[in-house]
Amino acid sequence: MNLSNYCADPRKEGKGQPGNSGYSDLDEKTRQRRPHFRKAWFYIAIAVVVLGFAAMVIIPLINLRAPHTAIIRVPKGATEQMVEDSAAKYLGADYAKRLRQALPIATGGEALRHGAWKIDQGMTAIAAAHRIAKGAQAGIRVTFLNERTPEQVAAKIAAKLDIPKDSMLRAMTDPTLLSNLRTDADHVIGYFLADTYEFYWTATPEEVIKKMHDHYNRFWTPERLDRVESMHMLPRELVVLASIVDEETNQTSEKGTIGRLYLNRLQKGMKLQADPTVKYAVGDFSIRRITGDMLRNPSPYNTYMHEGLPPGPIRITSAATIDAILSARPHGYLYMCASEDFSGHHNFAVDYDTHLANARRYQQALDQRGIK
Repeated sequence: MNLSNYCADPRKEGKGQPGNSGYSDLDEKTRQRRPHFRKAWFYIAIAVVVLGFAAMVIIPLINLRAPHTAIIRVPKGATEQMVEDSAAKYLGADYAKRLRQALPIATGGEALRHGAWKIDQGMTAIAAAHRIAKGAQAGIRVTFLNERTPEQVAAKIAAKLDIPKDSMLRAMTDPTLLSNLRTDADHVIGYFLADTYEFYWTATPEEVIKKMHDHYNRFWTPERLDRVESMHMLPRELVVLASIVDEETNQTSEKGTIGRLYLNRLQKGMKLQADPTVKYAVGDFSIRRITGDMLRNPSPYNTYMHEGLPPGPIRITSAATIDAILSARPHGYLYMCASEDFSGHHNFAVDYDTHLANARRYQQALDQRGIK
């Protein structure tokens, strides 16, 4: 009998896999787990790459901030590239690039909205994109000051809002619209009292005119209406008169006096004979000296040729000028002439002889300066 085989420890037999391959159960489990570990590391690596890429893209969207405040305008049918180009002009190329990257996130892939949005200084690109996608539009400030014609008013609006000049002019002469607002093409410019107003960039011409109409109506308070009625005038007539006064002088202290002078002439049935109306009729506001040919211009705006007020305002007037006329004390002046010292003031006269003397001094001053 072979005692070595007989004494062998049966626990050491069959070491490893069945069939005495030499592997233990632990080795087998380790071998089976290796593919799972490889998959886990693969997914971890992918996650690291994704997170790294996301960090490169997203972190600038929430860290990069607008260097200053700007208005970004998005036309109808605009692309993200167009928004980037627009933003680059005001906020720099880096910020504009991040803004474009953020837009698909903010819009959810929907088309960009037509409008104008205010990007505040310090606003992140993702916040700016959200405002463009979901936020309220910014108000665009438009200042009317001394525009003289509907064409100039329309050009001012076209330069500020998304309204072509021709479209604005058509609305300002649309008989149906103007009739509904109780005005006409000659007087519509009177609604545009000199001031600064806010509109949406996407406003229509009709909305602009309606807003000016509403502001104009609010201006005419019961107190102002009582005063203009005491002068035996309509509000629209006083606006025409105020427009002439504004063209006649820049001296605030004289506006009420000149307005009352013209009222005196109207009440006496005299022609206004206002030089600014001649310039308007001729279409040249740079004229320094009125000639006889100009005085004979047949335009209905020439108050040397026609009695009463001209058909409409000869420029945008202001609330301050209207109030100056409404509150001016009555006086007896019927004539005025620019002062010969070219200070912008006027010499006033009650009688014609005094006026002629004032006019001669002014004409002599023009001759001395070679002004023709």
